Amino acid sequence: MEYDETIAIKQMRRAVAPERAATYSDDELLNIIDMIWDYYEENGMLEIDLEDDIEDEDLNGDLVDYVRRMLKKDKRAKVDPEDVPALVEAELKYEDSILD
Repeated sequence: MEYDETIAIKQMRRAVAPERAATYSDDELLNIIDMIWDYYEENGMLEIDLEDDIEDEDLNGDLVDYVRRMLKKDKRAKVDPEDVPALVEAELKYEDSILD
């Protein structure tokens, strides 16, 4: 399967309370997806021969911290920092689902 941003966004919306999800535009969630992929690129994680020696917990924590930092820098971002862990986790689960 190929990565589909619209499906990733739907998964992310389901990860937070419906009333909160309704406040986030698709563009805001797409911005988080872009931040996740920027993190991968900055950390050499898009290399084909990447070893699987990175622990999921370490990656998730670092990635959540990175996304929160980037959102804080983005003055237009309206994503609640408390929702970032659930949104990132949902996107990562979607990535895993297309790899199987």
